[in-house]
Amino acid sequence: MLPGVGMDEMVVILVVVLILFGSKRLPELARGLGKGMREFKKAAEDVKREMDISDDFRN
Repeated sequence: MLPGVGMDEMVVILVVVLILFGSKRLPELARGLGKGMREFKKAAEDVKREMDISDDFRN
């Protein structure tokens, strides 16, 4: 989990999100968040791969 965030804090965050967005939009938000995280991870892996390839050409 996140460093410094306990179970109590996670529950409070979840309650606030439910109040702000409602239960009907929560799955849509979670799906969008998951998609964004996947794209970010893929982009980070691509950058790392490019840097590794660049290092191979230097040596």
